[in-house]
Amino acid sequence: MSVVEHGMTAHDPSDEQLWTRARLGDPAAFGDLFTRHAGTVYSFCFRLTASWHTAEDLTTVVFLEAWRRRHEPNGKPGTLVPWLLGIASHVARHSTRAVRRHRKLLAKLPPAVIESDQGASQAARAETEKQMKEILQVFRRLPHREQEVLALCVWGERTTAEAAIALGIPVGTARSRLARAHEHLRRLMENSHNGRAHPRPAVSARPPREAT
Repeated sequence: MSVVEHGMTAHDPSDEQLWTRARLGDPAAFGDLFTRHAGTVYSFCFRLTASWHTAEDLTTVVFLEAWRRRHEPNGKPGTLVPWLLGIASHVARHSTRAVRRHRKLLAKLPPAVIESDQGASQAARAETEKQMKEILQVFRRLPHREQEVLALCVWGERTTAEAAIALGIPVGTARSRLARAHEHLRRLMENSHNGRAHPRPAVSARPPREAT
């Protein structure tokens, strides 16, 4: 699979402009949004599932869901990616059901064009999946609400304000859940009895970005 993420220039339409055109039924505009953001969604789905193959399917499902829901009311400018990651969080939580629901349509579509580490060997990709599964063993011991906000702020690299938009909760609630998640994660790391150091940077360590 190859994910393509192009840098935007001053001449490129904004997400909001493309989304407006997509809502009016322009599939090319929606395709441009896919090209622009599929890599972000794909990476996020991989971290939630520890499977490159599942992440590929779920990336397509996320954009199918976004197209299906394109007539929902618009949020503020800059909220498209948080909204997509919110959909990704939901479909990853119900990945088997989500893929089954869209299986017939997925079978008719060409493979998603997503640029990942295409040059990596199968062994390297398998090792990455193994490491991610070990991380998820700790991560999934957190309460579900804390998992959501931690994943969005750390793996999705969203601000707490953006995470709040993605989850449909107040910003203050997102901040308090994130603080509790970090504290619970720290305790889990300290109480681990398996003698192995889990890769901290993948799940915690740094504070989230704050909107300026």
